[in-house]
Amino acid sequence: MTALSHSSVVSTTPYVWSLVLSLGTLLISIILIYIARFQAKLEIKDLAALRTMFDRYPAWGKRASWAQQNSFESFTIHAPATLLAVIASFNGQTLPVITLYAALAHPLFRVAYISAYVFNVPLARSVFWMLGLVCSGILYFTGFNALM
Repeated sequence: MTALSHSSVVSTTPYVWSLVLSLGTLLISIILIYIARFQAKLEIKDLAALRTMFDRYPAWGKRASWAQQNSFESFTIHAPATLLAVIASFNGQTLPVITLYAALAHPLFRVAYISAYVFNVPLARSVFWMLGLVCSGILYFTGFNALM
């Protein structure tokens, strides 16, 4: 392995972790939905149409359901952004340090977002949502600039 390819592989690590941890936040949101379903007394007959249980969820469970829906949306925005950073790194491009911070901050902001949603703190939820989106935007911007 040459020095260039070794440094490129090492430089992709934070972006790959960002992708993995962002997927982890999506899984956290799914776990919260199942906790709400069990609290709403999930029965075998409910498996035919799990979404119809929504009205039986406790208030926090309804918010968890909305957070889960947003988590899928967020992941579909963030995943290509991290892959763009990985591609730029594999091509030997050095990304600005803000890209590293944005990649690692995104999953943290998403956990904070989900928590704020579940615990019904709307202002914090909105702030964490925006910060997570900004992180993905930074990855897109720096990744595209590096490849141009």
